[in-house]
Amino acid sequence: MLSSIFGILSAISWGAGDFCGGIVSRKSGVYRAAFYGEAVGLIFLAVMLAVVREPLPAWSDLAWSAIAGVLGSAGLLLLFRALAGGKMSVAAPVSALMAAVLPVIASSLTEGLPGASKYAGFALALVAIWLISQGDGHQTKIHLHLADLRTPLLSGVLFGFYFILMNKGSQTATVWPMVAARSSGAFFLLWFALAKQELGWPGKTIAGLVALNAAGDIGGNTFYILSGQFGRLDVAAVLGSLYPGMTVLLAGLILHERLNRSQWAGIAAAMAAIVLMTV
Repeated sequence: MLSSIFGILSAISWGAGDFCGGIVSRKSGVYRAAFYGEAVGLIFLAVMLAVVREPLPAWSDLAWSAIAGVLGSAGLLLLFRALAGGKMSVAAPVSALMAAVLPVIASSLTEGLPGASKYAGFALALVAIWLISQGDGHQTKIHLHLADLRTPLLSGVLFGFYFILMNKGSQTATVWPMVAARSSGAFFLLWFALAKQELGWPGKTIAGLVALNAAGDIGGNTFYILSGQFGRLDVAAVLGSLYPGMTVLLAGLILHERLNRSQWAGIAAAMAAIVLMTV
């Protein structure tokens, strides 16, 4: 039960952070938003280390986490590219679905089969991710080529490996693996921000949103790690991948973006999936 609770909290935190990050991206550019979201997050982690005084884990755990950080940052940039150059109603759910599927496969191979009810919950959660990601511009008939799916699929693969490697690197520690992942990710994103000339500070007017984006992402990662420590990798990853639901809800409440029928159905499916995965 604790694993499921932490998994749900990770989705809520990640979704709230992405909502703030989306606003920052609109106002200052995606590369600047991505880099400063990573960099400011290191400040929060420094405070967490000072409070919890967590001992340094094995170097192998830090190495796995650092690799995960680079893969996660690369997946983020590919997702931005897919969203900018393709159909958003396809790119976002395809990426999220792949990110959730890979940990389920990995967990089934290493931890054994989770049981019929959890598999039903996984399937329903994947449907929920797809439905929640459908915006008002969604068309019932979308003609796609393999090239349209290549970038979001690769993005989802990278996110999936991020979930797997972060779980592997965080079994004996919580904060230090995030420090390793965020440091490598920030360094990776720094080069892209420099190349795109988007390294300047976003400005005082949205500094608070940058901080909230970073805090939401740190919270999401913390709860995801705790979920994996208390339970199975697949449950942690699939529940965490429901984060678009929180982003959509906040967009409706704060920006007054209307939720369509597919999104409401997706939120209902997500609630049912959570019940199935926690029984």
